[in-house]
Amino acid sequence: MNSIIVSHDYKNWLTELKSKIRQSQIKASIKVNTEMLRMYWDMGHDIATKQLDAKWGSGFFNQLSRDSHKEFPKMQGFSVSNLKYIKRFYLFYSEDDTIRQQVADELGSPLFNIPWWHHVTLLTKCKTSKEALFYIQQTLANGWSRNVLLNMLDTGMYEAQGKALTTFKKISCELAR
Repeated sequence: MNSIIVSHDYKNWLTELKSKIRQSQIKASIKVNTEMLRMYWDMGHDIATKQLDAKWGSGFFNQLSRDSHKEFPKMQGFSVSNLKYIKRFYLFYSEDDTIRQQVADELGSPLFNIPWWHHVTLLTKCKTSKEALFYIQQTLANGWSRNVLLNMLDTGMYEAQGKALTTFKKISCELAR
């Protein structure tokens, strides 16, 4: 038997190496997600503004989907429904001046730090971008999967926490009197 394979030093080094490789894979995945979301933001902006400027009909998303698939056949994300979500992503978050300015200033907006399907979930479940931003911050702070996010949305965590803060402020004011 090869002595290097049973060596304690080798096994420890191999364990460290595996950990470094996994960490690098995670970092690369996060970077890819961030860049994809930035592309989706820009694409959403372009779609929203070009649709206002031009008289593109109802077949626009179908045509864009076909043309994008033709040009990038191995790339996913150009279905008609996803293109509509991309536009909605931009419009939903750009209605909030604070978020829009953060993105414009490239300040590391939290928008770009969660996975795309988390955003799709938020777009379909949240009433306002302020509510969605609350869930984004909670997701980042707690490492929520999409299933956990869905659960928190279904239980109304945003509303419950808002009520708790309001009640706390009310009690604090009464105690201060």
